[in-house]
Amino acid sequence: AYVSDTVAPADRARALGWLSAATAAGFMMGPAIGSAATALGRAAPGLIASGLCLLNVLAAWRFLPESRRADATPPRRRPVWHAAWEVVRHPSAPAARLTWIYGVGMLAFSLLTSVLALWLEARFEVTAATIGYFFVYTGLLSLVMRSLLLGPAIERLGEVGAMRLGTVLLAIGLLLYPAAPTVWVLAAIIPLVPIGTALLFPATTSLLSEAATQGELGTTMGVAQTFAGLSRVVAPIVGTIAFQRLGVDAPFLLSGCVVAGVGYVAFRHVRPAPRPAPVP
Repeated sequence: AYVSDTVAPADRARALGWLSAATAAGFMMGPAIGSAATALGRAAPGLIASGLCLLNVLAAWRFLPESRRADATPPRRRPVWHAAWEVVRHPSAPAARLTWIYGVGMLAFSLLTSVLALWLEARFEVTAATIGYFFVYTGLLSLVMRSLLLGPAIERLGEVGAMRLGTVLLAIGLLLYPAAPTVWVLAAIIPLVPIGTALLFPATTSLLSEAATQGELGTTMGVAQTFAGLSRVVAPIVGTIAFQRLGVDAPFLLSGCVVAGVGYVAFRHVRPAPRPAPVP
């Protein structure tokens, strides 16, 4: 919401890509720092994480200004629960549809992440000592995609086109995971997932910010994050049940089918906004 408040609509997808690139960098560096910190004791990773969180709070308080002008009159907003209920009641509304795409897409991606360590151990005997390499590899791919390639992709494809392509690549990547016979083949398949998510989520978030009702941008973005948060809660439960009862590959096949459904909605029901007529 802060990025959407402070960045022009034409540049939002690129800016949101940079924001998620920072997340990808943390995703890549965190496991490495945590593994190194265990040499200082079992409590060290948690203490370092707490210190980084405190540093983050202090940096935001010191360097992050309020996005709303001081003389602006605060708009009247609906309660957040009301906005969330509207997404459930009217799923075909433009903002609601994008919220569902974001939340269900996050559910599918979280199905992958929730069982990835178990799956790597079951299929390729990857251990706690070597799994960090997979996270670093994935994080590096995501960082490069979101910081360097997302902007040109948005300029060439548009936000809707990037979102659609993201669903295709993510679905293919998830469905191909179980087909990998070796770790090296898996390494060739893995890039489809970070590339797909790098296109899907920032583009959807940018479109959602444009579809939000004036004065309710923060509420709309908050509802989308609420749906994404619920997905992250549900995904590990569904993923581990599928892993244990349907087979180790089941979570990937399930998540791939879920993303394919999201892609159908993106192709069938989301249309690019009309371009403004050129000024003579």
